[in-house]
Amino acid sequence: MQGKVIQVSTSPGGVPNYPVLEGHLDTEGFAGVGWNNRKRHGGANQAVLLLASEVIEELRALGYPVFPGALGENITTESVDFAHLRAGQRFRLGEAIIELTKIRTPCSTLDTYGPGIQRCIYDLRVKQADPTSPVWAKSGFYARVLRAGVVKAHDPITLLSFDPPELGLTAQAAASTPEPS
Repeated sequence: MQGKVIQVSTSPGGVPNYPVLEGHLDTEGFAGVGWNNRKRHGGANQAVLLLASEVIEELRALGYPVFPGALGENITTESVDFAHLRAGQRFRLGEAIIELTKIRTPCSTLDTYGPGIQRCIYDLRVKQADPTSPVWAKSGFYARVLRAGVVKAHDPITLLSFDPPELGLTAQAAASTPEPS
């Protein structure tokens, strides 16, 4: 699997993220990035968020005023088939190496772009870790940084390996879903 970085984006907190020429990616994410809600965003297992430019184009076609960085992604990709992304896959982006950790659960902050946007990129099947969902990974994929380095627009994105997590993706999702009261 090969694609490329279309844009690297950062923000001191909240959306949108804004383009930068290049960013230094380390275990806490890109230098200069902040998070308004540290319980939901950031940390070693959510150091960076990737989103496909093709999803942005789909949302624009539906009338949502989105653009690269608008949905909070740090890396906007092109020609990476998100339908085939899985936790545990490792990629090289520029000088950095990342490992996918989990699909992003979109929060209400995205409502700023219009009602219903979350349903266009995330559904019950995704929440249940079903990769056959038509919106699988359209909300973006979080990753941890295994090797720090500079990432910039037009850098290739190359799949290096796939080391599935100890728990299967379905078991991880089930473990993170609260039991009904």
